[in-house]
Amino acid sequence: MSDLTIALIGRPNVGKSTLFNRLVGSSQALVDKTPGLTRDWQEGNGKLGDITFKVIDTAGFEDEKTGTLAARMWSQSLKALSYADILLFVIDVKEGLTPLDVQMGRWIRTQNKPVLLIANKSENSKERLNAYDFFSLGFGDPILLSAAHGLGLLELYEELKKYAPAEDDFQRGKGARKERAIKGFKKDDETAIIDLAIVGRPNAGKSTFINALLGDERLLTGEEAGLTRDAIAVPFSFGGRDFRLIDTAGLRRKARVVESLERLSTKDTLEAIRLSQGVILVLDALMPLEKQDLTIARHVLDEGRMLILALNKWDLVKDPKAHLKEIKENVKYVLPQVRGIVCVPMSALKKAHIQDVLKAVLDLYPLWNKRLGTADLNRWLEYVLGQHPPPLMQGRPCKIRYVTQIKSRPPTFLAFSNRPEEVWPDSYKRYLLNSLRETFHFEGVPLRLNFKTSINPYADSEK
Repeated sequence: MSDLTIALIGRPNVGKSTLFNRLVGSSQALVDKTPGLTRDWQEGNGKLGDITFKVIDTAGFEDEKTGTLAARMWSQSLKALSYADILLFVIDVKEGLTPLDVQMGRWIRTQNKPVLLIANKSENSKERLNAYDFFSLGFGDPILLSAAHGLGLLELYEELKKYAPAEDDFQRGKGARKERAIKGFKKDDETAIIDLAIVGRPNAGKSTFINALLGDERLLTGEEAGLTRDAIAVPFSFGGRDFRLIDTAGLRRKARVVESLERLSTKDTLEAIRLSQGVILVLDALMPLEKQDLTIARHVLDEGRMLILALNKWDLVKDPKAHLKEIKENVKYVLPQVRGIVCVPMSALKKAHIQDVLKAVLDLYPLWNKRLGTADLNRWLEYVLGQHPPPLMQGRPCKIRYVTQIKSRPPTFLAFSNRPEEVWPDSYKRYLLNSLRETFHFEGVPLRLNFKTSINPYADSEK
């Protein structure tokens, strides 16, 4: 990866996030017609031709008073811009040059950094005529580009090439070998990055928790509900392991999600859960295990992800010992599908016990990756069948011939039987899973047990 870092800057709704997605090659940033959609800055690894770089998407510039949400968003963007080597000043050709663009151009000239002027949304030849007004900003020829349609990227490549660090053939070959090695790594490698999605209801303290871990106000926080919109990935190291902490939008009850923008944010959060290895569900310790909390927790377990319950605002609890005991008992009752779910009391605002949450993740991660030998599993199977034989179904005995583990992450087992899976009672499946969990110490980890029927070719033949 090149050391080159570029930042996208401009007023709201000029297409910065669309260009960001085009450069990183994925829909990492949410895109909508709503102005001011991007609030927290996020970064990704971009590539144009043979140029690789880090690209930063920032919130749109608005001339607002200090203390307002827009002003706080811009303050966050300023931090991101300080890391950039090149600024891509994005302007909307369709709207032409605005007073806010002029004001921003004056500020950009004070930064003493290279600037490339991007005339976005230039897919229409008539609207390109508006780009001539951009010369008055003093940044040279604008690059006529359409991020949505992928037009003008060659011109952008030619300009970025002037700033890209030169690499000789040996370095290029070394980089290619390194890239191939990265693509071929095993997911259960001890050095692999652990993706952790931080989820919860709105205003549960998710962003505050990540900021406390980082020791920096990396993410926008405040009393306003629903501040976070995009799923923002932030690198972090702890206990000798590398993490990606993914801040997500708060999840409300499905019936209350009516706006298209909130639907996008909810979809982004659910995608972050699906792609992560573990999920930290941040709960309000004073009102834990609300109906929506349980809905989120069950979704996480259905996806087969590690689940840690972070009991935030623990500093406000009057009787911590009794309250924690009560919560753990309730968790056993409302989430019976996984025994031993870890509950970690902490306070993000006071930065108390926040690292205990990551310690719990490191304890669960080996169990989530655990694989068992077939011989051990079948010795266990012989014992549990002897202790509690399978019931008769429709007057016929149910038999399990043998069992094997077919995958980890989460641990998934396949039982070969004489009856199809839908015939087996749920109560007996729970018995087998609970015995597996207890025998092989899978506490707090979701398990899956599937059944496969072997076909008897003579079952329907005439005698």
